[in-house]
Amino acid sequence: MHVRGGATVPSAEGAPKGERGMAVRADASDVLVLGGAGVDTIVHVPELPLPYADSYMIDSGIRTRAGQTGDFVALGLAALGLRTHHLDLLGDDPEGDLVRALHHEHGIGLTALPQPAGTKRAVNLVGPDGRRLSLYDTSRAHPDDRFPQATVRALAAASRHVHVTITQPCAHALPVLRETGVPLSTDLHDWDGENPYHEPFAYAADVVFLSAAALADPERTMRRIAERGRADTVVATAGADGAHLLTGGELTRVPVVDPPAPVVDSNGAGDAFAAAFLYGRLSGEPPERCARYGAIAGAHACTVPASRADAIGRADLLRRAAGPNP
Repeated sequence: MHVRGGATVPSAEGAPKGERGMAVRADASDVLVLGGAGVDTIVHVPELPLPYADSYMIDSGIRTRAGQTGDFVALGLAALGLRTHHLDLLGDDPEGDLVRALHHEHGIGLTALPQPAGTKRAVNLVGPDGRRLSLYDTSRAHPDDRFPQATVRALAAASRHVHVTITQPCAHALPVLRETGVPLSTDLHDWDGENPYHEPFAYAADVVFLSAAALADPERTMRRIAERGRADTVVATAGADGAHLLTGGELTRVPVVDPPAPVVDSNGAGDAFAAAFLYGRLSGEPPERCARYGAIAGAHACTVPASRADAIGRADLLRRAAGPNP
């Protein structure tokens, strides 16, 4: 087991144990991010959907970089000055090395448990307008994958908040997380409101993010999440239409924020929104202010090329939030 931002020490009686008989000593953190570590290969295509052809010439190059949903949330949180720790399964492979290097470069604590199937990976096809189509390699996960309960409990107990991605094996960690009493958030991404896989996440979290892209009636889905689960806040992002915020039973619209530069890629925009929203929440800001932070960070993320892993900093976020037109 590889640990940064904490320590790995020989197990003692009663100590929380990770893999291979080692104990995890968890340093205090603001946010623990669970799951969602991996590598993307970025391919810029002339249009989406991509018409069939025998071959395409990719003049912009094909690039592989670390950064899936959990990595991007952790990166966004760290860029905003929050002490961040990330827990996931990683392979002993080149992709895992890229993920480890990303966390080391940005000072993000990482507990990487062994994944014999290899590090999660995906291929992102990115169109000229910044839209993407993601192809996920599901062979690098197994239904029996689990995080050691003691490791989850120790890291969560040392954190002010836990953000849970919907990747394998995070669903199995939800009961342990709820036992700790630490507030939870999750991102359901493009949930259609029907797929049962997402429901444990939707109903266990205190803050739920999702995209409205696949929802016929976003308000109905948002209210169902709040009524059936624990969420006091539900946010549905809607791209160029801004976002919907449900808190205290009241639904409001979050205005869209104009990007500060041309849009080149939408990948990571939702993760940036979630990170900035959580920064506001942990700073004691009201939900409306948190959502404004999220909209600003999401707009910034759309201006970052897919080949880079970058996030808005706290000074820039607060400066733009203070202006009339961020």
